[in-house]
Amino acid sequence: MSRSAKPDAPILITMGEPAGIGPEVALAAFARLDGRVGAHPLTLVGDPDVLAGAPAQALIPTKARARRTPGKPDSANAAAVTEAIAAAVAACLAGEAAALVTAPIHKAVLASAGFPFPGHTEFLAHLTGTRRFVMMLASDMLRVVPLTIHMPLTQVPAAVTRQAVFDAGEVTLTALRRDFGILNPRLAVAGLNPHAGEDGVLGDEDIAVIAPAVAALRARGFDVRGPLSADTMFHAEARRTYDAALCMYHDQALIPIKTLSFWDGVNVTLGLPIIRTSPDHGTAFDIAGTGKADDRSMIAAIRMAARMADLRRP
Repeated sequence: MSRSAKPDAPILITMGEPAGIGPEVALAAFARLDGRVGAHPLTLVGDPDVLAGAPAQALIPTKARARRTPGKPDSANAAAVTEAIAAAVAACLAGEAAALVTAPIHKAVLASAGFPFPGHTEFLAHLTGTRRFVMMLASDMLRVVPLTIHMPLTQVPAAVTRQAVFDAGEVTLTALRRDFGILNPRLAVAGLNPHAGEDGVLGDEDIAVIAPAVAALRARGFDVRGPLSADTMFHAEARRTYDAALCMYHDQALIPIKTLSFWDGVNVTLGLPIIRTSPDHGTAFDIAGTGKADDRSMIAAIRMAARMADLRRP
């Protein structure tokens, strides 16, 4: 369990993959926000050389060192990358920081250095002792949660279980209350098959798996609808009927939000004892160091972290 942070506790921003655009968008966002959001000062976490230009008083340096060569990742930087994340999480758990914003990491580079986790989220869950967590992509226009994330489509049906749908729904609805300030949150649940299976004609997972999970969530007092045909869930009128959409696979969730909010979508990890957001983009090695990186998603992630911190504060 994390300790409550003070109203003016800082928001920490980790440097991410040194060879990618993470450090530059972190620095750019810091500058554009004048080093603070509301009552929260911003603090960067990482190697001082990678975050060159950051004010000394707004930097938590890692003991492990890293070298930034834009576009050329190096597994020798892995220790500094993971140390920055671990240090920031520890500060949040101790109540010394209000929230964590993570710049993108590169999974393959960390894996080549022996990093035992498939990605950021799993590492954060390990550091915080969290068992149930979900990924949300959020903007002012739409919030979506993909039940399954980075797996082949052929493996998705087996991963869509009653318990998985129930758990993801419960974590999402609880977070909408606690972290987004929605007193009576509404969740729309997409079907797996076209037309939500059309009464079993196009697949029975919607009837046999998703519908019972939705019923169980309703029995807990939650406002949940589904399974719904995904192709009619994301137009403007439909979006006004719910506060978040639980989708069954990656593209079902990410295509609509990236169509509506490509530059200001935010990745939020729900279910953690700390607040964690991240820009909704990757390391972008191809444009790192060219001055083409856009900091809007990082700014949106920082602002969302601040709003969540203010709502979660007792």
